[in-house]
Amino acid sequence: MTQVELPPLRDVIARHGLSASKALGQNFLFDAQLLGRIARIPGDLTDAEVLEVGPGPGGLTRALLAQGARVTAIERDRRCIPALAELEAAYPGKLRVIEGDATEIDARALFDGAPHIVSNLPYNVGTALLIGWLSAEWMPWWRSLTLMFQREVAERIVAPVGGDAYGRLAVLAQWRSAARIAMPVHRSAFTPPPKVMSAVVHITPTEAAEGVALAVLERLTAAAFGQRRKMLRQSLRGVPGALDALEAEGIDATRRAETISVAEFVAVAKRLS
Repeated sequence: MTQVELPPLRDVIARHGLSASKALGQNFLFDAQLLGRIARIPGDLTDAEVLEVGPGPGGLTRALLAQGARVTAIERDRRCIPALAELEAAYPGKLRVIEGDATEIDARALFDGAPHIVSNLPYNVGTALLIGWLSAEWMPWWRSLTLMFQREVAERIVAPVGGDAYGRLAVLAQWRSAARIAMPVHRSAFTPPPKVMSAVVHITPTEAAEGVALAVLERLTAAAFGQRRKMLRQSLRGVPGALDALEAEGIDATRRAETISVAEFVAVAKRLS
């Protein structure tokens, strides 16, 4: 671990006149112990490449640097750039700050190897970024994802079959990766406190089933969960070959989408691929 004496984050924010922007989905974390726990979730980061999206004034960035990581941080809010520049100076050669919108930047092109992605994601773009990372070529260009979400979104990512939270996002996250909630985070930990609870999700890639096209799986789950209260024989009627594939897999077409496991969706998608 790298020990560098830094001024308290609250002092840095006060000195630069920073406040969390609601328009940018910002909520700042100050608790150094909590941030340290998040930074340790991916495992040993000594000299490891890490991508952080939306570092804000750099609370989590500090924790990642203290773990020995080499951090590339993408920050859209130019008000935060001077505070991050101070961190760059404190950790020479360890922090690279890129000003810009993470939804428009080809993050993959920033790395020679496969980075860990660790972020307290802005709530307004978090799910879109996750879907983009999960839709990457497999094995993906990243090593692991450690991401803060609203608790409701986190539960949708890790949801087991049969629950109300189980849907397209669960299938996308689980068909070729392992997803778990690593830790809950109370709303009171943030400044300003959001209206909802949060949780950190940890995702690691696994081998993908052979012969399954992501586009086919996405089309299948979009149709199934788009009318989740209807039987599959109705919701999948518009997907050519889907009902025949269900029959071939021995799946009763009177079942509903939330009762179909990830493995069953993958099996049907494989036949349609």
